[in-house]
Amino acid sequence: MIPLKERIISTMLYILPWSDVVPYGSYIYSNFPIFELLALPRIPILIVQQNLPFGDFLIFLILFLGVAKNYKIPYFIRFNTMQILLLKLGLIIFNYGYILLIRVNINSAIGDFLETIIFVGTLTIILFAITQCSRGFKPDIPIVSEAAEMQI
Repeated sequence: MIPLKERIISTMLYILPWSDVVPYGSYIYSNFPIFELLALPRIPILIVQQNLPFGDFLIFLILFLGVAKNYKIPYFIRFNTMQILLLKLGLIIFNYGYILLIRVNINSAIGDFLETIIFVGTLTIILFAITQCSRGFKPDIPIVSEAAEMQI
C-alpha cells in the first residue's frame, strides 16, 4: 500500500504539465467560461517560472536530478515525476511544431482544433493520473509509462 504522503505528492506534481497546457484552452474558455477555473492550480508554478531566471528549466532540472534520479526517494514519487517530465517534454515538442505551423499560416480553424485536442487530451491524461495516484495505483499511460520505467 502506498502511503498517503506519497500519493498527495504524486498528485500535486501533475500541476506542472497542466501549467504548460492551460494556454491551449483559449478556444474552450471562450465558449465555456466556467472552464477558466481550471487555470487556477497553475498560479504557483507561474509565479516560480516568471520570477526565477530560467524558472521552467530549473524546475525541470530539479525534478529530473533531484527527484526522478534520486534513489532515496520512494519509487512511486520517482515514477510519477518521470512521467510528468516526459509529458512536459511531449508538450514542448508539440509547442515547437505548432509554432512552425503558425509560421506556415495554417487555417485558424485547424489551429483551434489542434489546441483543443492537446488541451482535452492532456486534461484527460492528467485527470486519469491524478485519480490513479490518489487511489495508490501507478498510472499506466501508454508509451509514457514504459519510457518512465526504462528511465528509472
